[in-house]
Amino acid sequence: LRTSPRLLCVATQQQNTGQNVEEDQSRSQNEQKIEPSSTEKLLTDDKTKLEEQLREVTDKYKRALADAENVRQRSQKLVEEAKLYGIQSFCKDLLEVADILEKATESVPKEEIKDENPHLKSLYEGLVMTEVQIQKVFKKHGLLRLNPVGAKFDPYEHEALFHAPMEGKEPGTIALVSKIGYKLHGRTLRPALVGVVKDA
Repeated sequence: LRTSPRLLCVATQQQNTGQNVEEDQSRSQNEQKIEPSSTEKLLTDDKTKLEEQLREVTDKYKRALADAENVRQRSQKLVEEAKLYGIQSFCKDLLEVADILEKATESVPKEEIKDENPHLKSLYEGLVMTEVQIQKVFKKHGLLRLNPVGAKFDPYEHEALFHAPMEGKEPGTIALVSKIGYKLHGRTLRPALVGVVKDA
């Protein structure tokens, strides 16, 4: 049998076409193998970046929460202190009134307080009652007297006017109180003015 040249050309074309199809398929498979790996790499990189960003944002969020809590606690403390010590300047002014009352009662001669002298007796009793009442009001609002005779000298609560040797008294103790001191809720509002015993 003789094969016509035309048929040979067709067969050759089909064979070539078949090879080309196989080559194309293998090439596309190789490309598919390459493409997923590069896509996976990109996705992995994106995932890593997003995780880092999430960690940073979470860290910043936690810090912001901690800062806000600190600010809240400081503000609360300031409000509480303002409630406690907001009357400080008012109390200082009232202390002068208490001092005057105390001096007034001390200046009245005890021997003159008799029934024969009813006006002076009534005045004295009124002064004493007023002094007792003002001390009750002070105590109610956390203001306490400091009368430290015989106590150890404390520079946070007392102000030394003088130092003098005194027999029978231990050095460093308070022998005389010139002016009563006061504390407001444990904080010295006015130190007591005192005389302190020193070594002979």
